Amino acid sequence: MLFENRTDAGKKLAALLKDFVEGVNPIVLALPRGGVPVGFEVARELGLKFSILPVRKLGVPANPELAFGAIDPDGDIYINKTVVENFGLTPEIIEEVRRKEYAELMRRLEIYLGGKLPTLSGREVFIVDDGFATGFTALAACGFAKKRNPYKVVLAAPVSPPDTVAMLRQNCADEVVVYETPEPFFAVGMFYRDFHQLTDEEVIKYRELAKELGIWEPL
Repeated sequence: MLFENRTDAGKKLAALLKDFVEGVNPIVLALPRGGVPVGFEVARELGLKFSILPVRKLGVPANPELAFGAIDPDGDIYINKTVVENFGLTPEIIEEVRRKEYAELMRRLEIYLGGKLPTLSGREVFIVDDGFATGFTALAACGFAKKRNPYKVVLAAPVSPPDTVAMLRQNCADEVVVYETPEPFFAVGMFYRDFHQLTDEEVIKYRELAKELGIWEPL
């Protein structure tokens, strides 16, 4: 067990991230729902702007917890070709899952952010989750940010398997910062004492706290 909860994880991650902040209009984007408490603590500890970036895992229909990719707010998908081939996922199946998950992504974008995402051009963008497993939601978030001409994109999480860190460094991020890379790695939740599923109401609570602190963007 590495972390008591996501708040504890966020504080530990913030201590690691402080040396990566160059001061180029930095912003922390948390991946909902589980990354929100982690990202909030990082932003609060480091005095950075904070917001939320909805992305969605694309799950294999027979095993929804197993991702064959992810989708970003532009509707672009990031595919794990190995999983697609192993499960014989056809373009029709992929499109059906994509439509379903994109609808949920848009719902979250509306209720968390009123349909508006912050400007990322020329900025340091810190994308934070509670852990990277396969890394495809982080890859989708990174891809979305990169399309907006940021100064740099840093992917950060309290915990991740080493091969996922290597994949993210190779495929998108300027930096990948992870507090711990344990092996064996079966699931993010195994490294938390409290790893409850967050609700929309909890996510909105963190947004309101960020507004009170003056770190929410856009205000």
